[in-house]
Amino acid sequence: MTVLDEVGHSAALLRALQRELMVYKFGIDELMTKLRILSEEFDFANQHDPIEHLASRVKAPEAILDKLARKGLEPSIEAIREHIEDVAGIRVVCPFVPDVYLVADMLGRQDDVEVVRTKDYIAEPKPNGYRSLHLIVRIPVFLSDRVERVKVEIQMRTVGMDFWAAVEHKLFYKYAGTAPADFADELRAAAETAADLDARMTALHRRLQGGPS
Repeated sequence: MTVLDEVGHSAALLRALQRELMVYKFGIDELMTKLRILSEEFDFANQHDPIEHLASRVKAPEAILDKLARKGLEPSIEAIREHIEDVAGIRVVCPFVPDVYLVADMLGRQDDVEVVRTKDYIAEPKPNGYRSLHLIVRIPVFLSDRVERVKVEIQMRTVGMDFWAAVEHKLFYKYAGTAPADFADELRAAAETAADLDARMTALHRRLQGGPS
């Protein structure tokens, strides 16, 4: 029996959760619009688009309730708001490492975007080699009867980092528990190769712009 089945008798909770997820979706919509505007305007002004592509998702109700259960928390809207920060997620994929920090800075300087927390896994990669810049931001969503300030997790990375993370995810779930002994070492080495490629491509880009490599 899943967590969703266990709380299935509470129609009021499920209805409230559906409404809550709709508000999180609106928060994503607001941020996606901001990011697209920054992308297009910066490209027009500088002949360089710092955003390669964007993706977003709202966590499924089952996954949210499962996460609350793992944390030992009772299923409630208040618990979700306080303890689950990745209900709404956006991935920003950039051509070069400096673009990651540029976009984060431009977004953070907007008056209605509050940066709650930053985790820089580019400067300090995770032990498995994972690299990305994570932001938790809060943004206002204007509803018909009130304003909700919604938390959204933004993962910002280069094309190389995104490729590594996507493949690592597939490999981990396919071979977890059965992977060769040196599997983790190979993944870390691949991440270092991707980081080296990022550095070389950034240097080439700077040379073309006439700046120091």
